[in-house]
Amino acid sequence: LCRCQAAAHQQTWKGRQLWIAAGTLWGVLPLSLPSSCSPANMEGPTIVDCRGHLMGRLASVVAKQLLTGNRVVLVRCEEMNISGSFIRNKLLFMSFLRKKMNSNPVKGPFHFRAPSRMVWRTIRSMMQHKIPKCQAALERLKVFDGVPPPYDKKKRMIIPDALRITRLRPGRKYTNLGRMCSEVGWKHWDTIKTLEAKRKTKGEAFWAKKKTVIAARRKALAAAAKDPKVAKVQKILDAVENAPVV
Repeated sequence: LCRCQAAAHQQTWKGRQLWIAAGTLWGVLPLSLPSSCSPANMEGPTIVDCRGHLMGRLASVVAKQLLTGNRVVLVRCEEMNISGSFIRNKLLFMSFLRKKMNSNPVKGPFHFRAPSRMVWRTIRSMMQHKIPKCQAALERLKVFDGVPPPYDKKKRMIIPDALRITRLRPGRKYTNLGRMCSEVGWKHWDTIKTLEAKRKTKGEAFWAKKKTVIAARRKALAAAAKDPKVAKVQKILDAVENAPVV
């Protein structure tokens, strides 16, 4: 029985390794990580671009990652989607706004209007947020509207299992979170649009300059490969590099 359990454990560990490798290759958050890969061995937070994701599905994956010890940063929360028509989701939220404590409304519930805070509250509701473990997990989460620095110059990832185009059938209605929030009290949608337009313009200029540098480098490498002097030196360098170590 012990040998069978050991073999099953080894097979499970190999499967997890393959899943982690596939997630790293495609730039995707894995659904689960072994304990040896979570908090201490992870370098820096995972930055997720929320554009085109379904809020509930993304929140469930992120909540699991936070509980396993990973740090997550969510950007562009205003571009997230909710399944269902716009008027339906707006009426549901307006109904939620009417829920309060009769004797003392100051004690809650608190109704966040910003998309980032709505996403944060959704993730919080997917864990036991009043126990120390989950409170520590929520401290590892950061949420932003738009893409503020320094995250605008870092690699951003997606979660394929939470994308709207993979989860909603074509033709189904969905709601843009930023638009809904702007109609229930959020006042910064126009500001975020302006900042995002500036960020995209700067990004396009940077990429155009980088393409010029890449083309010049390729041209220089092609010219150097045809130069006999460079070829002679390259042979010597290859011989030194491939020399056996004594």
